[in-house]
Amino acid sequence: MSWTRRFADLTTLPPDIAAELETRSRLVRLTAGTRIFEAGQRAQNMLLLLQGSVRVQQVSDTGREVFLYRVHAGESCILTTACMLADEDYAAEGIAETDIEAIVIPRPVFDDLTGRSVQFRTFVFRAYSRRIADLFALIDDIVFQRIDVRLAERLLDLEQNGVIHATHQALAVELGTAREVISRTLGEFQRRGWVETARGEIRINQRAGLEHLARSVT
Repeated sequence: MSWTRRFADLTTLPPDIAAELETRSRLVRLTAGTRIFEAGQRAQNMLLLLQGSVRVQQVSDTGREVFLYRVHAGESCILTTACMLADEDYAAEGIAETDIEAIVIPRPVFDDLTGRSVQFRTFVFRAYSRRIADLFALIDDIVFQRIDVRLAERLLDLEQNGVIHATHQALAVELGTAREVISRTLGEFQRRGWVETARGEIRINQRAGLEHLARSVT
């Protein structure tokens, strides 16, 4: 099956444009931990993810990592799109969280089809719009939602068979806060009997408590 069928907004491409896009793009496979792009680098390719996930984060002058968003299968990277449209360098870095499989569309192809094809241009800007909405939701969470609520939600998202394999620092990066805040909040969860912490992992003892907190809006 054509990879363009994996992206709903590309199914409207005229057959000749779809064929040209497939011919002029390429498939890449990268291992977990690969740095796909970094701050100061020029954006040369649009990446459409077929499998795996990519974490986009910013690193401050003090070395603190700030999680921005995650790109999943079936999505493109908003930062890459913005940089290619504005012809600017990256201001953040993208790292493969898992082994990934992706379609790479070189800049000349991106520029050419964005100018020539209404359908491809619509795909680019619609994906960009969706990701902007996601970023506003993230900002809203960071500014307005309590950290204990956000941490409870994240633990439930990451849980596999009652265990979360993540360090306090990794959770802090994800939630845009300090490691000490995460440690203090997990300590409170443990005092309530909801979780049990160990080096590099957190075990859920009472899921109901976390679920009740995650549903809280105050």
